[in-house]
Amino acid sequence: MPAAKKSATAKKSASKKGSGRKYSPKASKSVEREMRAMKEGKLKSSSGQKVTNPKQAIAIGLSEARKSGAKMPPPPKKAANS
Repeated sequence: MPAAKKSATAKKSASKKGSGRKYSPKASKSVEREMRAMKEGKLKSSSGQKVTNPKQAIAIGLSEARKSGAKMPPPPKKAANS
């Protein structure tokens, strides 16, 4: 009997809303490629300077994935400075 109860809870947790992927596998590959390039010292920003911040490398990877049409949420909105 305990085995049946265990499988019921596993099904319940898997069906919860929001348990899916946020980014597609294609987007993940793009981010991995940019992170590797940053670690090797080959990644450059749009201004031509070397990227050393991992967050910047992730942003570049996500941007390229969006351009290539990967499934992902839209970029965050910037706050208006008034």
